[in-house]
Amino acid sequence: MLRRINLFAGFPRHEFYSLSRQFASSSLTQQLPTNLQNLCSNGHINHALTEMAKLGLQMNFQDYDTLLNECVKQKYVRGGQRVHAHMIKTQYKPPVYLVTRLLVLYDKCDCLWDAQQVFDEMPERNVVSWTALMSAYSKRGCASEALDLLVKMLRSGTEPNEYTFATALTCCTGVCGLYHGRQVHNHIIKNNFESHLYVGCSLLDMYAKAGGIHEARFVFENLPERDVVSWTAIISGYAQLGLDEEALELFHRLLREGMSSNYVTYASVLTAVSGLAAYEMGKQIHSHALRSGLPFYVVLQNSLIDMYTKCGQLSYARRVFDRMSERTVISWNAMLVGYSKHGMGREVADLFELMRKESKVKPDKVTFLAILSGCSHGEMENKGLEVFDEMISGKDGVVPDIEHYGCVVDLLGRAGQVEKAFEFIKKMPLEPNAAIWGSLLGACLVHSHVEIGEIAGHKLLQIEPENPGNYVILSNLFASRGRWDDVRSIRSLMEEKAVAKDPGKSWIEIDQTLHTFHAGDQLHPKMDEVYDKMKELLVKLKEYGYSPDLSRVLYDVDDEQKEKILLGHSEKLALAFGLIYSPDRKPIRIMKNLRVCVDCHSFAKVVSQVCEREVFMRDKNRFHHIVNGVCSCGDYWLIPHRPHNTKDHPTMLCCSFLKSFSGELKDAKSYDRTVAVEDMIWDLTLGLWLLPKDFQFFRCYVESSRHSSSP
Repeated sequence: MLRRINLFAGFPRHEFYSLSRQFASSSLTQQLPTNLQNLCSNGHINHALTEMAKLGLQMNFQDYDTLLNECVKQKYVRGGQRVHAHMIKTQYKPPVYLVTRLLVLYDKCDCLWDAQQVFDEMPERNVVSWTALMSAYSKRGCASEALDLLVKMLRSGTEPNEYTFATALTCCTGVCGLYHGRQVHNHIIKNNFESHLYVGCSLLDMYAKAGGIHEARFVFENLPERDVVSWTAIISGYAQLGLDEEALELFHRLLREGMSSNYVTYASVLTAVSGLAAYEMGKQIHSHALRSGLPFYVVLQNSLIDMYTKCGQLSYARRVFDRMSERTVISWNAMLVGYSKHGMGREVADLFELMRKESKVKPDKVTFLAILSGCSHGEMENKGLEVFDEMISGKDGVVPDIEHYGCVVDLLGRAGQVEKAFEFIKKMPLEPNAAIWGSLLGACLVHSHVEIGEIAGHKLLQIEPENPGNYVILSNLFASRGRWDDVRSIRSLMEEKAVAKDPGKSWIEIDQTLHTFHAGDQLHPKMDEVYDKMKELLVKLKEYGYSPDLSRVLYDVDDEQKEKILLGHSEKLALAFGLIYSPDRKPIRIMKNLRVCVDCHSFAKVVSQVCEREVFMRDKNRFHHIVNGVCSCGDYWLIPHRPHNTKDHPTMLCCSFLKSFSGELKDAKSYDRTVAVEDMIWDLTLGLWLLPKDFQFFRCYVESSRHSSSP
C-alpha cells in the first residue's frame, strides 16, 4: 500500500514558502517570466496579471518589477493592488526598491492615503522612498506635510540627494515660503549641492516666485553652468514681478550667449513685452519663435494673444486665436479680456456667445469677470446686469465672488447710476472690500457726487490706510468742489501716516529702446527738445481750439502754474518725444502706470488729428486707440451717461449742422430710427463736452471724423 509522504512535515509555514521560492527560481522555470515580460511589453497587463496568478510562488523580483512598471505606466491602480495583494498572500518580502515602486504607483493613481500606508509599513527606507512621498504631497499642494517629511528624513539620518532638495524647494510657497526656502538653502550649502544645476534652477525658481528676486539673481549668476531651464526661470521671475525691462535685458543676453530658447522662455518674454506694450519688440519675438521651428503649444499661443491685445493689435490677437487647433479657457479669457480693455463690449458679448455655442470649454470665474468688465467699459450696463443675473441663477455653475460684485458696482458707477451702485453695495451678501469702495469713489469723482464719495472715501481709509490712491482720489473729490480745507486735511493725514503718492510715469518704445518719462521730468537726456516740442505743439493746438483743462489740476495755485503742471504730465512728454523721434505717420504707442487724465486724453486726441498720427495709450485700466481725434473708448469713462430722453439729447442742437456733412441724415429725427447713425452723432457731439465749445474747431472735428476709417 502506497502512503502519501509530506516531505515538508514539521517545517514552519514561513520556511516552507522560503524553500518553495528557492525551488521556483531554479532553471526549470526560467522561460515563464519571459512570457510575462512579453505580455507587459505588448500592453496586455490583464493577461500578465493572470499569468502572475498562475505562477504563484514562482514570481520573483524581476517579475514583480515588470508588472509594477507597467501598472505605473498605465496608471492602473487595480492592477497594482493585485500585485501588492499577491506579495502579501505569498509572503514575499519585497526589497526597498519594489516597495518604493508601489508607493510611486499609488501616487500616480491619486491614492495618497495608500501611498502613506505603504511608506509607514516599510521596515527600511532609502532616500528615494522619502523623496517619492515628499513629491506626492508637494504635487497636491500639501507643502507643510512635505516639509515635515524632510525634517523626519534628516532626523532619521538619511542623506538627501539633489531630487530631495528640488522637491522640498517646490514646497516653499505662500506667506512663509521665503523663510522655509532659506532654511532649505542652508541645508543645500551644508550638503554641497549649491553648484548642482538641477538644484540651482529649483533654488532660483523658488526665490523668484517668493519675491526674492535679488537672491534668485545671485543664485543664477553663481551657477557653474546655465541651461535653458535656468535662463527661463530667472526671466520668468522678473516678468512675473513686473520687472519687465530687466526680463528683456536677460533675454537679449541669452541670445548674445547663443543659448537656444524653448516655448516657456518665449511665453515668459512675451509676458514682459505685454507689460511694457512694446509692440515692435513683441513682433520680433513672435518672428524669432516662428523661425526657431518650435511647436506652438497652447501656453505660447495664449501669451501671443495677451501680448497683441495689450499692444493694441486686436486683429493680430484674433488671428492667433482663430488659428488655434485647441483652445483652453485661458485662451478664451485672454481674448475676452483684450476686447474688454479696449471697451469693445459688443465683441465681448459675441465672443462669449460663440464660447457657449461651441460648448467645448466651460467658462470660469475669470471669463465672467472679463464679460462684466467689457460691458462696463463698453456702455452695456443692461447686458452686464443680465449676465450677472444669470450667474446668480447658476446657469453656468459659476458662483459670483466679491470681484464679480465689484464689476457690477463699477458698471453702475460708469453709467452714472451712483445712487443705485451705493444701494447695491448695501444689499450685497458679501462684505464689500477696498476694490468695491474704490470703484464707487472713482465714480463719485467722475460724476461729482461728493456726499456718497465722502462715505466711500472714509471707508477706504479705514480698510487701506496705507494705500496712497485712496487719499489722492478723496482729496481730488474735495478739490473739485473747492473744499481746500478738507484737501489740506487729507494731505496732512498722508504726511502723518507717511503715505506717498505713486509718481506718474510713461513709457514709449523707439528703435527697440524703451524711454521712460516721469511727471515734470528733467532727467531724460532729450528733455530740452521735448519741452521745446511741447511749446510748439501747444501753440499749434490752441489754433485748433484746444485749451488745457485747468479744472483737472487740483491744487490751489494760479492758472499759469496749473497749465505748467498739466504740460509736465508724463504721457504728454512721451507723446512729444514720439513725435520727434518716430517716422512720420507711424503710430505712437505709450504706456502709463496710472490712469490717463482727462486733459491728456483730450490733448492726445487733438494731436492725432493735427499731426495725422495714430496714438495708442494704455493705462492701468484700459486701452485708448485714437485716430483722427476719435478714441476707441468712446470717451464713456470721461463724461456723464448718455441721456435716455432723446428730446433733450444734445444732438438736437447741432442736427442742422450735421445734415450738411452726413448724407444719411434726411431730417432731424432720423437718428431716432437708425442706431448706427445715432452712435455716430453721439461720438461727434462729444467734442462739445470734452473740448472747447469753439464752433470752428467742431467743424474740423466733424470733417475729419466723417472721413475717418473708424466709425
